[in-house]
Amino acid sequence: MDASQYKDYVLFMLFIKYISDKYADSDDFAPPVVIPKGASFADMVALKGKSDIGDKINTQIIQPLIDANARLARSDFPDFNDPNKLGEGSAMVERLSNLVSIFQKPELDFSENRAEHDDILGDAYEFLMRHFAQDSGKSKGQFYTPSEVSRVIAKVIGISPENTKAATTAYDPTCGSGSLLLKVAAEAGNKITLEGQEKDVTTAGLARMNMILHDFPTANILSGNTLAAPKFKDGEGLRTYDYVVANPPFSDKTWSTGLTPEDDLYQRFGWGVPPAKQGDYAYLLHIVRSMKANGKAACILPHGVLFRGNAEAVIRQQLVRSGILKGIIGLPANLFYGTGIPACILVLDKENAAARKGVFMIDAAKGYIKDGNKNRLREQDIHKIVDTFTRQIDSPRYARMVPFTEIADAKNDFNLNLPRYIDSSEPEDLQDIDAHLNGGIPERDIDAFAADWQQMPGLRAALFESAGRPGYARLKLPVGEIKAAILGHGEFIAFTDKVNALFGKWCEAITPRLTGFGQNDHPKALIGTVSETLLAAFQASPLLDPYDVYQHLMDYWAETMQDDAYLIAADGWVAKPARIVETDKKGKQKDKGWACDLIPKPYLVARYFASEQATLDARQAELEAIAGQIAELEEEHRGEDAVFAGFDKINAAHVKERVKEIGNDPEAKDELAVLKQWLKLSEKESKLKKAVKELDAQLDQLAHDHYAKLSVAEIKTLVVDDKWLARLAVDLQGELDRVGQTLTARIRELAERYATPLPQLVDEVGALSARVEEHLKSMGAAWN
Repeated sequence: MDASQYKDYVLFMLFIKYISDKYADSDDFAPPVVIPKGASFADMVALKGKSDIGDKINTQIIQPLIDANARLARSDFPDFNDPNKLGEGSAMVERLSNLVSIFQKPELDFSENRAEHDDILGDAYEFLMRHFAQDSGKSKGQFYTPSEVSRVIAKVIGISPENTKAATTAYDPTCGSGSLLLKVAAEAGNKITLEGQEKDVTTAGLARMNMILHDFPTANILSGNTLAAPKFKDGEGLRTYDYVVANPPFSDKTWSTGLTPEDDLYQRFGWGVPPAKQGDYAYLLHIVRSMKANGKAACILPHGVLFRGNAEAVIRQQLVRSGILKGIIGLPANLFYGTGIPACILVLDKENAAARKGVFMIDAAKGYIKDGNKNRLREQDIHKIVDTFTRQIDSPRYARMVPFTEIADAKNDFNLNLPRYIDSSEPEDLQDIDAHLNGGIPERDIDAFAADWQQMPGLRAALFESAGRPGYARLKLPVGEIKAAILGHGEFIAFTDKVNALFGKWCEAITPRLTGFGQNDHPKALIGTVSETLLAAFQASPLLDPYDVYQHLMDYWAETMQDDAYLIAADGWVAKPARIVETDKKGKQKDKGWACDLIPKPYLVARYFASEQATLDARQAELEAIAGQIAELEEEHRGEDAVFAGFDKINAAHVKERVKEIGNDPEAKDELAVLKQWLKLSEKESKLKKAVKELDAQLDQLAHDHYAKLSVAEIKTLVVDDKWLARLAVDLQGELDRVGQTLTARIRELAERYATPLPQLVDEVGALSARVEEHLKSMGAAWN
């Protein structure tokens, strides 16, 4: 099946398994989801192998669920008896039985969700939806807004646990699978009322299931066309909300279907009617109308809304003049499923609109990482956008507060295209004609490292001296010595010491939080604290971008540390090795050794068995050296008529056989010497292999047995100091190296660029030309 189809079956199976495990035997008087008798996942398991399994899932599982839960609809669920998708007869039976078996696995037991506050199930659900969106093709990815963008929106609208309560309302008029609403709810601390409308009935069903899996069963998700037939109304007018968020379909060409904008019942188009083939402002005007008098909102729209003319220019002018437009955040291209065009977030705020003096703009188009065939915002990109927008502080080539007077002047005329106000381009690397003619490095280029020289003024003096004329300098040392001079300079060493001291102080402060984390604690709360304190600590770091340091932590969290935290939250500070057993297709099991996820073997060995490891490494190095000598000997004597020329395979048996053939033949003494040398090396190699194998087995057993002897304090030291903080220290060293490498590379580039002035080049060309001419004459060549 296409991903856009099988997602419906897979996500339903996850849904039915989760609600059955969590609520089927619940003692709750009014569980959020009612599981009728005979309609649980266990009842679905009983249908495996039956000829009418598809029909029974429809009639005995899905329909009773719908009848018992008013918020669920038949359109929410796929047809399990569709032969066009599932095959006919035994093919359907086998396919559905196998599907049920997958979700029957013991590890998918959600009855005791040990980390439910961290929403493992909801995260898994969104993970699946993200990948389904990615695999579903260009027109099928509309049901999912990338979670990174959703998080930005949820944060920039200013929602928080401190300013929300159960009566606080949030609304998404084009809610898709509900991920954007759920990010708002998470930011609010889950004390909030959620409502959303979605045009596609199947996607609306996804949203309802998504809400239940995220423990938001009371969220009200309705199906229908928001613009033509809005479902959320108070009387005859649109219902208004504290917060509105949306990711409408870009440039919807059918937005006015079923609607007469000039006679709109809800008075949404007072600022003007959007173009018939461009529906972006139609959704934006619906959002504005759906905001309370002090409401906040954010909407994702294509960049075209910032600069397109005609009717949209009229609406844009009214939007700016109203003061409701608080900010614009330009995003990288190719973030969204279904389109590669760049988009922006328009942040709206009716509170204090009359007093607003400008629009805060951020151009974040360059902050992303490649992720397959899409781009994705990194953790540092999200944090930087949110921090910058929240503080409303100008940042060169990234963000600034643009006054209304500048937006409205004759030059701009309410065009909001970000490059008009923020020049985010990299400074041009200018060639200096005077330096090319007369030599020397332009001091203008050296001054570009002002931050470096401010931290290390003596380093500049150690590297450069005057070139004999104003505005130009030259290196005091050869180009090849630049790196060593920088890294070895006292001021550079002092800079690295200062950064390392900063990191050491942070480690000392954060260690009690890390070691204090324990069973039933919440990993997301842990990383929230750890990451924010690291970012705050490195605000004082010279020459390093604190967001780069923060990204290293977040990458390591996603790669390893998060799994460790969930293990500790589930089982406490326990480190037990487990056997690794692989089962082949025939069911035969093979022991592949052992492993410990929390404390992998290398960490334990490094702390407790370093001498044994050193002995093993020394033997391994000897073995590799002998293997190299053997390979070299074979290569040297492998040519035609050489010692090993007639060997199909060079091994001890064949070599000994050849030695026996030679016997005492005096004419073959050189060949015999080579063969005996090979045998001697081979014997030594065999002994070393045996020794290495024995030492490795001994060390493996020592390490395995030592886990049982570890105290909780020792486990914490191994995990926190040797594993977590040691990895971050390595990453930090990489950032320090980058500072030195960047400075070295640029100085080397400038030195080489202007090393040979033009007059010298002309002289060299003349000398070379003369030499060529002499050679040609000596060969008898002549021309007029």
